[in-house]
Amino acid sequence: MASAPKRFKTAVESGAQGKSSTDPLSGFLAWCGRAGVELNPKVRLSGEGAVAGYGMLAAEELEAGEVLFTIPRTALLSQHTTSIHALLQEAQESLQSQSGWVPLLLALLHEYTASNSHWQPYFSLWQDFRSLDHPMFWPQEERTRLLQGTGIPEAVDKDLANIHLEYNSIILPFMKTHPDIFDPKLHTLELYKELVAFVMAYSFQEPLEEEEEDEKGPNPPMMVPVADILNHVANHNANLEYSPQCLRMVTTQPVGKGQEIFNTYGQMANWQLLHMYGFAEPYPGNTHDTADIQMVTLRRAALQRAKSEAQRQLVSEQWDFLCQLEMVGEEGAFVLGWDEVLTEEELSVALKVLCMSEEEFKEYKEQDGWEDDSEEEENSTLSNEALSRLKTPCKKLLYDSVLLTLESYGADLKAEQDLLNNKEAYEKLSRREQQALHVRYGQKRILHQLLELVK
Repeated sequence: MASAPKRFKTAVESGAQGKSSTDPLSGFLAWCGRAGVELNPKVRLSGEGAVAGYGMLAAEELEAGEVLFTIPRTALLSQHTTSIHALLQEAQESLQSQSGWVPLLLALLHEYTASNSHWQPYFSLWQDFRSLDHPMFWPQEERTRLLQGTGIPEAVDKDLANIHLEYNSIILPFMKTHPDIFDPKLHTLELYKELVAFVMAYSFQEPLEEEEEDEKGPNPPMMVPVADILNHVANHNANLEYSPQCLRMVTTQPVGKGQEIFNTYGQMANWQLLHMYGFAEPYPGNTHDTADIQMVTLRRAALQRAKSEAQRQLVSEQWDFLCQLEMVGEEGAFVLGWDEVLTEEELSVALKVLCMSEEEFKEYKEQDGWEDDSEEEENSTLSNEALSRLKTPCKKLLYDSVLLTLESYGADLKAEQDLLNNKEAYEKLSRREQQALHVRYGQKRILHQLLELVK
């Protein structure tokens, strides 16, 4: 249970002293005070001393369980609180999309460009979104050169295709039916793309109650002023809590005076952080980092070791059966963490089936992929220790798949390690080159660790 401090200051009392009225942070803090945000006097918001951009710092020592700030739901920016919420509600059927973000993005398009918007002081913190440096804004050549093999270029291509589709098929038609509010010359595709990145980096999705998870899809994203100023690390020291009237940021561990207070965006691998938020954590900070082996790479390794047409045909049949079992797919990936395989059932079953003889596979098919519970349990838990105990054919297939995966990168692990260890050379890299290096290096470390386990 979080304990509230003895006294709260309003946000404007806590951070605006001595600041010019034209300072964006001072104006934002004043807005917070008017909006009913309560900020603990033991913390301060600052553009200095944080790991990136703005951040929250401890002005005094904090204990675990202290409430850092409380924000009423009326201060959140969402499809339900925007000044055009009635229009969005009326058109909700036509605004449905694959992402589920369109209503919020329309709200942002309007509120960001309306001079009388209630949220203008909030938007002033980002000016023209120049601080957003997601890979979707990188030139394609740079994205491919720096991020080849990481999975990010493919994710960005899907994002960009979806952004164009949503803008042209949903946003533009809606704007044309409301010319008094929207102007395609002002509310452009480029601005829409920037706002998609803004939602990626700064929005929150309220978690569903357990009983709701099977009944409805995820809650739509919303913007949470103040909460989105906190930066992320895997080893965070604060967490956002939701209640019917308000949201509260609460410390999860003691925080020393002068230290930065970090929220968590979830258990995110570095490639996800760079793709969605525009940054990555340097090794070894991200304990949630992962590496992928594309499922089709496992099939490719199995086909390469087949010595005859009959064996290649067997691999094809085994793969088709795995697809029927929904264990593999043409676009899927096996996900490897530092300590275990996160897609353990899929990889365990795939290795087992692809290493079967023709007779074993025939019998397995006749049982529709079922096996004894004890055997299934033994094969589905793939910790690092369990990986080292795999049968030799499974080890060989996994080893070959890792080698094929490593070939997809532009440089080997030693070259990346040498660059990280050479401080002078590292500091000469651009910010994009540094972030991409952290992503590649973490993935390759995990893959090389797996090579050692199944050697």
